[in-house]
Amino acid sequence: MFRGAITALVTPFRNGALDEEAYRALIEWQIEQGIDGLVPCGTTGESATMSHDEHEEAVRICIEQVRGRVPVMAGAGSNNTAEAIRLTAFAKQAGADAALLISPYYNKPTQEGVFRHFKAVNDAVDLPLFVYNVPGRTGSNVLPSTVARMARELPHVVGIKEATGNLVQVSEVVELCGDGFTLLSGDDLTALPSFSVGGKGVISVTSNVLPARVAAMCAAWNRGDTAEALRLHGGLMPMNRALFLESNPIPVKTALHLMGRMSAEFRLPLCPLGEENLVRLREVMAASGLL
Repeated sequence: MFRGAITALVTPFRNGALDEEAYRALIEWQIEQGIDGLVPCGTTGESATMSHDEHEEAVRICIEQVRGRVPVMAGAGSNNTAEAIRLTAFAKQAGADAALLISPYYNKPTQEGVFRHFKAVNDAVDLPLFVYNVPGRTGSNVLPSTVARMARELPHVVGIKEATGNLVQVSEVVELCGDGFTLLSGDDLTALPSFSVGGKGVISVTSNVLPARVAAMCAAWNRGDTAEALRLHGGLMPMNRALFLESNPIPVKTALHLMGRMSAEFRLPLCPLGEENLVRLREVMAASGLL
């Protein structure tokens, strides 16, 4: 179900609250541009500073706006296992097609603790689950052997968002888990290389602003047109870099604001993009035809 270009949605805010109108418009535009799936309430969606009520509202609105046209993978992770179960149960109740669960951050559990965390969610909620591995944010790495154990022993764990950018680790996950397990890149810079070793798609930040081009790159690869996929990948690289000039989602939300799609409102501790990086982002956006 999940393959190709999947957007890690930005969450628009206005006057301290979720901007429903801008959020629905962003979702609709993504679908019109040919995106293959959507992820509300992930890192890019500023889930870390949303209340449970806001989180649930953002997931509900996304599923309602999509109306089954593309699959929705709801962010539902936490470093508190009971909370992750609660959010995953809500995702199922709301009609999500799957849940994305970040590995427990800050706690720095052992590999056994990581496995038991996902086992608890697996046992509690009958919904396809994707592990989200991003050591740069969590402080711990879900090792390929642990992922393979989950793939063998936990029937609802069906895939992983691998955001290490480490192609050796990506290759090992694919090798150990087999073709029935869905590996999605969580890193735009190495999305295309990950396809070459068995990745099925990308959960993308860049597709917030260039959905048609990211979708076209994935489609070209899937139909065997590697030359076209490589050309599109090369064209996306400047934007892939620009959207990480500062902590995600600061640059991508700023870009969407410059495109007139939402306000550039953040919640502390996130703050507006620095002036020097704003100039650099504008240059890349102009070169990409967005300004």
